[in-house]
Amino acid sequence: MRFRPAWILRGDMSSEEGSMVPQAGLEIDRISKRYGDVVALSDMTFEVRPGELFGFVGSNGAGKTTTMRIALGVLAADSGTVRWAGEPITLSTRRRFGYMPEERGLYPKMKVLDQLVYMARLHGLETNAAHRAAEDWIARLGLRERRSDEVQKLSLGNQQRVQLAAALVHDPEVLVLDEPFSGLDPVAVDVMSQVLKEKTASGIPVLFSSHQLDLVQRLCDRVGIINKGKMVACDTVDALRSGATAELVVHAPQAPSGWAAGIPGVTAVSQADGRTVLQVEDFADDQEILKAALATGPVHEFSRHRPSLAELFRNVVAEEGSQ
Repeated sequence: MRFRPAWILRGDMSSEEGSMVPQAGLEIDRISKRYGDVVALSDMTFEVRPGELFGFVGSNGAGKTTTMRIALGVLAADSGTVRWAGEPITLSTRRRFGYMPEERGLYPKMKVLDQLVYMARLHGLETNAAHRAAEDWIARLGLRERRSDEVQKLSLGNQQRVQLAAALVHDPEVLVLDEPFSGLDPVAVDVMSQVLKEKTASGIPVLFSSHQLDLVQRLCDRVGIINKGKMVACDTVDALRSGATAELVVHAPQAPSGWAAGIPGVTAVSQADGRTVLQVEDFADDQEILKAALATGPVHEFSRHRPSLAELFRNVVAEEGSQ
């Protein structure tokens, strides 16, 4: 985790020199939500620390969007508390949040510039400041040529850029983004990734959900995996991956089926076309495994593999589903 100062200088305040504003984290504390007999969330608990990019991943219907909507006050929890800066969220503090819903939350017949100015004014910016902020984000997100277009006439990717600009235009102190990378081309993904990194570097907590787990793995300081309304794993990607059982890939073309059976701490996962994938416990002896492989003939590959976040996610969800 990168170190960031406990205070930041906010230049958009009324003073010419700006004001010192304390950085604060977002806390989700034992949130539960039920729809009839369906449990949407059960004691959901985690925090997004100041200056942290927190990835929220789970299958469709796992409870990610419900959690975000409760954090924003769009939905009411049956129990539990959402806190920012150690205090329960109020209408006033919600105005300092930036929210990007998964579904489009824009007025389709409104022009891009007018829409962003309107959104900024809703969050309390004066007219001139709202125009400046809108123009800045239009330029930053590559929308300058589309600033006078109606949103409904934009491509889905450009609509997504406008949606992000709407979440950022009022210079929020917390960002909550639901599937922000959906529908974006690689260039737009890079732009959005850089924006999120800059926001966390300034001390802002960022919570975002995504099904693009390669992006989550690359960008996030920590990741929370949610399944059936419960947080089932929460840590840095490296810690989650290192806690999983390692795999050893052995390419020994002449090795017979079951050649690794009996080696302590080793379980064969698959074997095909001379390539064997082994699950290897920490106490297993790599040299003993290699010796057994060489006894069958030439060995073309002998490499240790830690599961990716996508593999880890599938394993965690499968384990939870079998319980």
